[in-house]
Amino acid sequence: ELLQNLSVSHSPITTMAEDSNPMREMFIEKLVLNISVGESGDRVTRAGKVLQQLTEQEPCYSRARYTVRTFGIRRNEKIATYVTVRGEKAKDIISKGLAVKEFELRRRNFSAAGNWGFGISEHIDLGLKYDPNAGIYGMDFYVNMRRAGTRVAKRKLRPGKVGQRQRISKEEAINWFEKTWNEDFAKVLN
Repeated sequence: ELLQNLSVSHSPITTMAEDSNPMREMFIEKLVLNISVGESGDRVTRAGKVLQQLTEQEPCYSRARYTVRTFGIRRNEKIATYVTVRGEKAKDIISKGLAVKEFELRRRNFSAAGNWGFGISEHIDLGLKYDPNAGIYGMDFYVNMRRAGTRVAKRKLRPGKVGQRQRISKEEAINWFEKTWNEDFAKVLN
């Protein structure tokens, strides 16, 4: 009888504690913005300036892995530019990008590891001024999600494994997305 009372009163406490557990909270680790131009030269530099204008950070450049004659690119030529943004600035840029997409994503935008991404076709939709010299560029947004405790697997000294319960699933990421941008009527379509 005493054991039954303990088990009945114990179950609501665990669910309440699980909801308020700070180790279970998900947050945005980083946002990666990428513009793949597909050719080297002045267009990549101008795309880098667009990213710099948007994020106020210095962009990095990606190089071609091998020569493709039909595309007109050579090995080690700069063909794309990207920048990694963290913190509140990342959340602001994501909100601008989601506003272009009308806060609607598809289930296929979310990976099995809980990360998600989307693309926009024109950077001027983000509120940047159109520059006729630069042109118009599309860009990819990729958001990396994480929970506290992920560093255990990444540290150099005594690395460990992140348990299955601590990893982020696709469903958890979708629920977090809809809850976080709830005031903007965010939803995930099939």
